[in-house]
Amino acid sequence: MESLLIHACCANCLLYPLKVLEGQFQRIMVFWYNPNIHPYQEYKRRLDAMKQLEERWNLRVIYRDTYPIEEWLQAVVFREEKRCLYCYHERLLATAQVAKRGNFSHFTTTLLYSKQQRHEIIKEIGESIGRRYGVKFFYQDFREGWKEGIRLSKGLGLYRQQYCGCIYSEKERYYSQGKGGEHRQTEKVGLSFTKEEVSGE
Repeated sequence: MESLLIHACCANCLLYPLKVLEGQFQRIMVFWYNPNIHPYQEYKRRLDAMKQLEERWNLRVIYRDTYPIEEWLQAVVFREEKRCLYCYHERLLATAQVAKRGNFSHFTTTLLYSKQQRHEIIKEIGESIGRRYGVKFFYQDFREGWKEGIRLSKGLGLYRQQYCGCIYSEKERYYSQGKGGEHRQTEKVGLSFTKEEVSGE
């Protein structure tokens, strides 16, 4: 039986992938594990949105509700420019491990919905981990449904985050410098969202 465990980075990014995956698998479950979301109040808002969607869409969700911020920071300090790779690897690894224990034939991630994420790297990491655990990594480019996902999210009234997750991406999203607080673009090593990307315009 073809089955899929899909890692959800947030409720908003889950909407479109779930819609297009219906009918492709006989069993689909969602896995929440996102130790990269900071600060804790932001993590809680996104977790609450996931639970809201779970109830509204009658989803089956596995929660690994932990907040190991100290461990996360220790792993990326002095390697900030590679922090996204660490995030990809840790969340895909956890998803594959749960998929293996749950006898899922495939696993994937909603990171593949975001226009901000590095698809080729995610695919490479996912396939490598999949081979190690004997669970196939399912790749599909969900970016074509970017605006549809935003429409669904707004219709459901879900909390819509303004940055990727970690404190570094929060700084990239909000920190301003220069006269009058005018934002001056600095070199980016992570991911943040523009106003247009958040609104879907």
